[in-house]
This record gives sequence, C-alpha cells and structure tokens, in this order.
Amino acid sequence: MMRTFALLNSVSLALAGTVLFDGRFNDMTSSAELDAWSFSNPVGPYQYYIHGPDTAASYVNLDPTFKNPADTGSSKGVKISLTDNAFWNGQNMRRTELIPQTSAAINAGKVFYHFSMSRAATNAPSESHEHQIAFFESHFTEMKSGWQSGAPGTTDPLLRWVVSGSTEWNVTWEADVWHNVAYEIDFSAGSVAFYHSTGADDLALTVPAVPVSASSDGKDWHLGMLELPRDGFPFVNEDIFFSGVYIESGDITLSIASPGRASSPAVSSSTAAVPVATSTAAPVAASSSVAAVPVSSSAPVVVEPSSPIPTPVSTPAPVETSIEASSPSTIAISSPVATPVASSPAVLVPEPSTTFSTAIASATSTPVEDDDEDCEYYE
Repeated sequence: MMRTFALLNSVSLALAGTVLFDGRFNDMTSSAELDAWSFSNPVGPYQYYIHGPDTAASYVNLDPTFKNPADTGSSKGVKISLTDNAFWNGQNMRRTELIPQTSAAINAGKVFYHFSMSRAATNAPSESHEHQIAFFESHFTEMKSGWQSGAPGTTDPLLRWVVSGSTEWNVTWEADVWHNVAYEIDFSAGSVAFYHSTGADDLALTVPAVPVSASSDGKDWHLGMLELPRDGFPFVNEDIFFSGVYIESGDITLSIASPGRASSPAVSSSTAAVPVATSTAAPVAASSSVAAVPVSSSAPVVVEPSSPIPTPVSTPAPVETSIEASSPSTIAISSPVATPVASSPAVLVPEPSTTFSTAIASATSTPVEDDDEDCEYYE
C-alpha cells in the first residue's frame, strides 16, 4: 500500500499545475495596503489605480465571509464595490478594478485564469446596466451581467461568459450562489475555453475551446467590475465578491479547494514542491487522462513595476439572440455568434449599437494612459 501511495503521489506531483500568479489575498491583512501602491511604488500582488477618489476601503474590502466556503486554499475573499463616486479619471462609467502585478508568463502558452464570483441580494449589480467583469482590455474573453448595450427591453437577469462580443454561455444570476470559473486561454493556438461549476462542485469543461485572437501584455486582466451608464437609469450602490483568484499553467486544478501558494515562474509543473495552504484539504487537479493532487512551491511571485496603461477605446456591442428554455438549465454554445438560453422565460434579442465614446483621462498624479477597450459605452 505504501508503494501504491508513493506512486500515486509521484504521478500527482508530475501532473499538478504550476501557480504563476497568486491573487487570493492570503498575504494581505486589509485592503488599506492597496493605498500604498503606485507606479513608482509597485507593492503587493495587484496594481490598484482604477477606482474612485476615496481610500481603498471605500471600494475594496477583505474578509473571510467574502469567499466561497469551499475554497479552503483562500483565507479570505474580496468585496468590490461601485459607490456613488466610483468614477475613475472623470469618466462617466463606474469602475473598481485590480490588475495582477507579476513578471510571470501569464500571457504565454496555455494558462488557466481561476476565480469564484458571487453577489448578494443586497447591493446587487443592477439588471438595467451592462457590467463588464473579470475582463481583458481587448475583451477577447470576459464575464458580463445586466442589460447589454444596444439590446431591447430594460433589464436582463443573466450572467454571461462572452468571447469577442458573443455570448457563449449564460445563466440567471441568483443571489448567494458561488460561480466558479476558469478561463482556459491558449495564447499560442489562439483559443479560449470555459470551465464552470457552482458551490463546492469541481470545475467541469462547459464550453470547449473557441477560436479567438487571444493577446495580453501580462498586465491587462481586470479583476473587478466596470458599469456602463444608461440614460434614465441612475446608478445605485453595488457589490460583487471574488475568491480563489490565481493563474496556473500545466494541468488545470478542478477542485475548488484551490492549491498551495504561488510558485516562482521558474518552477515547472513537473517539479516536486512543498505546499503551503490554509487548510489540510488537498485540492484535486485533472488532465484529460489522469486526476491529480496539485502541489505548488512556496516561493513568492516575482513582482516588478509595470508600465502605465494607455487610453481606452470602444468596441461595438455584441449581437446575441436568446431563446426560451423549457427548463432552468444552462446551455454552452461554441458557435461564433452564440444563441444563449436563459433560465428565465424572458426573450432578449440584443442589437448592435452604432454609437460609442472614448474616455480619456489621467490615472495618477503622473499622467497615465489606459488603452483598455473596457471603457466602451453606448448612448
């Protein structure tokens, strides 16, 4: 039996993914630490410059109750808030966003971007406004919620996974449900796939790889929420919760009990290492053939200053077609222009908008530009 265990452990070590970036807030005691960040003082795991004028605690807060209870690899989660003054650089859209700060190769080869997300019944994201969530600046993959710009009607209850403007998966976004997500991004092959589960369930491949122009400079993935304005629909206070945020290479970790601490970018997925975690529960990793127990190195992520981000530009709204579902199941669609099936009986037929604006602003006391196309909006 000991020989069998040793063999299984050896195989698990060989197949475990390598954590490239650890954004689970385990090393942070308070969001006030974000206030110390600047381009000239790039401390901590995240760049923090896209937010309103107040201190970090007005928009970002950490607490053990803010995480998915099944995520034993995280000591706490984060609440991202959009308040009455969560406007960045004079823009008319509300934004609170964190950007990974790492020199690791999170934008090369095949990598997995992990996070769990939830909302409460209180301060829920408005169903009357478009929200861009956990997005890249080129919008080749992202989550979205609420009424989509250019669509008919006034509200939309769906949470969507969107690829280059096309909805590939959706579900009615209920309160207090943890949605566990992993983007499988193959920067070499030009594709992105979607893993999903809820609660404590292991991730499962929900939408196979979709061709996409996947590109990133390694500092343009925005963990947080951007809300577009809409005439006649005022902003209200909104919160969204994240936990289990990390990026890995190698074989994907399917267990929601996320793996040990981040390794140095130099450590490969086949290297045996000593795990450091907040629980003794061992997470399970999986490849296409063998399930495994991931073990990661405790070496810290290398942090280097990032260059300023340029000015946002706009992209057109997606064209989507929803059909009625006979049951509240969710449907994954891999065609270029998806036909989302909602679990609510409402029929939504979004249409493209033909007008857009470009937001231009200065990020800090030193002029900083931002080229993220995340700032699209429609009037």
